[in-house]
Amino acid sequence: MNPVELAASVLGLANIALLVRRSVWNFPFALGSVTCTAIVLFEARLYAETGLQAFFFGANLWGWWLWYRAKGGDDHAVPVGWLSGRERVIWSAVTAALSLSLGWLLHRFTDAALPFADSAVAGASIAAQILLSLRRIENWVLWVVIDVVAIGLYLSRGLPLLAALYAVFLVMSALGLREWMKAARAC
Repeated sequence: MNPVELAASVLGLANIALLVRRSVWNFPFALGSVTCTAIVLFEARLYAETGLQAFFFGANLWGWWLWYRAKGGDDHAVPVGWLSGRERVIWSAVTAALSLSLGWLLHRFTDAALPFADSAVAGASIAAQILLSLRRIENWVLWVVIDVVAIGLYLSRGLPLLAALYAVFLVMSALGLREWMKAARAC
């Protein structure tokens, strides 16, 4: 068992559990998890997702700042909301273009394993992370799709702990969607 993969998994679980609760304290766990995950993914030659972890590190720092400001620094959960219909169309188009472009680049210029599947997860994850930082409920819908694809991707690359982690993430993402929808209705 790879101890770095195990650390990534434990930290990731704590991160998502706190995200479901809309707690600003999810971010320190996210920073540790993405650092460990980057090491594991680089060793597995999943370069788009390795780079994605660097993006996640910066996005989590930004998200931590945004969430702290949104809740005014107290211990209450942050408010959440929905994208408009127009914003959903734009986010979908940009996500697809990013994923396909990255997939083509990896296919053409690297020895990446499964470049288009890797890039689909990476592109959608970038969109989902930004939406999460902006506290938009649609982030959870994207995470559900990402988790399903990532489980297959990680199993195909011999990363059973990451696949199991993403199976748990899938369940937690569904819970996050439910909880955030409930919170939006209460506002």
